[in-house]
Amino acid sequence: MSISPLIPASVCFLLALFLWFRNSKASSKSLPPGPKPIPLLGNVRDLTAKELWLPAAQWAKQYGDVVYLNILGIGLVFLNSPDAASDLLDKRGSIYSDKPSLVMAGELCGCKNMAAFTGYGPQFRQQRRLLHKAFGVATIPSYHPLLQTETHTFLRRLIVDPVEYIKHIRRYAGGLTLSVTYGYEAVSNDDEFLELAEECVHLLSERIASGGGIWPVDVLPFLKHMPLWMPGAGFKRNAIKWKRKMEEFVDRPYEYMKTSMKSGTYKPSFCSNLLEDAGIREQEDFEFHLKWSANSMYSASIDTTITVVSHFLLAMMLHPEAQRKAQQELDNVVGTDRLPTFEDRERLPFIECIFKEVLRWGVPVPLNLPHRLMEDDIYNDMHVPKGTLVFGNIWAMMRNETMYPDPDSFIPERFMEKLSPELEKKRNPKNFAFGFGRRQCPGMNLVDSSVWLLMASMLATLDVSKAVDGHGNTIEPIVQFDNPIFRMPNPFQCDLRPRNQKALSLIKQTEVLSG
Repeated sequence: MSISPLIPASVCFLLALFLWFRNSKASSKSLPPGPKPIPLLGNVRDLTAKELWLPAAQWAKQYGDVVYLNILGIGLVFLNSPDAASDLLDKRGSIYSDKPSLVMAGELCGCKNMAAFTGYGPQFRQQRRLLHKAFGVATIPSYHPLLQTETHTFLRRLIVDPVEYIKHIRRYAGGLTLSVTYGYEAVSNDDEFLELAEECVHLLSERIASGGGIWPVDVLPFLKHMPLWMPGAGFKRNAIKWKRKMEEFVDRPYEYMKTSMKSGTYKPSFCSNLLEDAGIREQEDFEFHLKWSANSMYSASIDTTITVVSHFLLAMMLHPEAQRKAQQELDNVVGTDRLPTFEDRERLPFIECIFKEVLRWGVPVPLNLPHRLMEDDIYNDMHVPKGTLVFGNIWAMMRNETMYPDPDSFIPERFMEKLSPELEKKRNPKNFAFGFGRRQCPGMNLVDSSVWLLMASMLATLDVSKAVDGHGNTIEPIVQFDNPIFRMPNPFQCDLRPRNQKALSLIKQTEVLSG
């Protein structure tokens, strides 16, 4: 028996009508300000699937630090300043650290056990404990030798084939994370685990979690019962394929590590170290939590690293004066007879300024994935209802004209200014580029160390400039952004070459030293 398309449409209309009237009973006067909603649909017309942070930044200018929207009865709040984000997501983390129960991403696509999608409860806390034990500030120095080796290997690959710089960055980011997490060594740019990771991270950021991860089925959960053959059920057919791929992404690297441990051929890693820790191993459902924690770390680190390094190259190409100033600092402090190490970091303040400005100017993740408020709350006399989805609007914070004059320009020197500790905390992009509160990126300390060494080593040995065509004409880079989660520039043409013969020799010598 055929089903009239009017039936599901009518059901959707009635449900929207119910949600609208249910929410209209609450006093809208106490809600945070925001764009005016329309009956039934709320602010549906105000949302965009791509670069939502751009209209959100305009709302911030018009309505202030806290902006409220209503989408078919679901509240969305955008926090547009470090103060608002800290007050709610950090200081009130006990009620702002939950995640929405997303039918599409969590249930249908099988991502509900990833740290980014796990609700605030025992499972989340267990995963965070495991990740903190392996990637807390105190443990990062133990990874320094590996980070140095991977950085030097990256430089050697880059000088051989600089045109394929994006592939080299991907191999560096993916290979480093595979090694740290599973003890696996990627042997080529098209390594099977690297390709699996790239495919699945692409699915996560550009399909499953696109637009904040909110699908129609998340607003209208009954849609998950649609027959696969019904028009409009394409999301279910996609979810079946995506779930199989995501399960493979979780299982295959972990099984490789377990097999290596049994054969005695494994390399120490996040997983193997915790499996050998008898005190932790006895915890309930330990291996389940370990497997998903490992995958969460792997998923979060790859695109973050690629995005930050891509923005670094773009900034150095467009601002050669900053590049020359950084190289002069390196030559004065480190010299030209060796490559920089972590011991040099405190003596290289301008390199640190470049790192901060790359995070601020590039904004790798302009909107964090939403938190879910677990109970009604009052903030500055504004009522934030239970169940509201709360976004940290990192883009608006990084483009705040008061905090960062001329915010669209790349000016590393802005971070040389001496400030009070309180103001320094508000202005330091590292304090909110990686998320907020109990949902901060668990790999942020590893990314901070690995990217710093990569930047310093590239500046010490390479010149980054605009590409030139066969006739000697400068090629202006075409900079476009298509990823809806990470603000990752599409590959652009640039020229990467050793600064001089001595720099080239330094890079080549690392192969002898590593051997």
